[in-house]
Amino acid sequence: MVEVTPPEDRIHARIMLGLLDSVERNSATSQRRLAADLGIAVGLINAYLKRCIKKGLIKASQAPARRYAYYLTPQGFVEKARLTVEYLSYSFSFFREAKTDCSRLFQAARARGVRQVVLAGRSDLAEIAVFSAVEQSIEIVGVVQREPPDDRFVGLPVFPSFDQVPKTFDAILVTDLVEPRQTCEALLERFGPDRVLIPDLLLIRMNSVAVAEDKEADR
Repeated sequence: MVEVTPPEDRIHARIMLGLLDSVERNSATSQRRLAADLGIAVGLINAYLKRCIKKGLIKASQAPARRYAYYLTPQGFVEKARLTVEYLSYSFSFFREAKTDCSRLFQAARARGVRQVVLAGRSDLAEIAVFSAVEQSIEIVGVVQREPPDDRFVGLPVFPSFDQVPKTFDAILVTDLVEPRQTCEALLERFGPDRVLIPDLLLIRMNSVAVAEDKEADR
C-alpha cells in the first residue's frame, strides 16, 4: 500500500533537492534553466529560490548583465545531504508502486482496445510509464507539458497542449506529480473517465491534498 503523505512532503522535497543540487553544480545557472532541469514553471522556481534564501540555504549575489549567481551556504549543504538520503529511500518504494500502477492500468486499458496513450506531465512517473508501456505493447505517442518548453523527453516528443498532438490517441495517463489534482480534474472534464488513466498513487496524493484543504478551511 502506498504511504499517504502530506502535500508539502514528497514533491516539495524533490524540488528542493533538485534546486540545491543544480545550484551546487552551477552557481551561474539561470532561473529558466533551473525550471527546465526540474520540469516546473519559472514562477515556481522563483518562489523556491526566495524560500531557500530566506531559510539561509542559498545565497544570491549580483552578477553581470543584471543576473544573479546563487551559492549553497554551509546550511544548504547540510540540507542537501539530508534530502538526498530521504529521496533515495523514497525512490525505491516509489518505483515499485509506480511500476505496479502503470502496468495494471495499461493491461486493463489494452483489454478495452487502447493502443495509443499520451502522458500528461513530464516526471519520474512518466519515465516509469514509458518502460511499463513497452511491456504491455502500448504505444506512448508523446508527452503534454505546458511549461517549461522542451522538444523531447526520454525520446518522446513534448507538446504544450493535447490539441497539438499530431497522432491520434485512445487514452491519457496522468503523470503530473506537481499538480495532479488539478490535472486530473481538467482531463476528466474534457475527455471523460473512460479515456483518463489515473495511477493509484496519484489518487492517494489527491485525497491527502483534499484533506489538507478541508482542515485549512475549518480554521
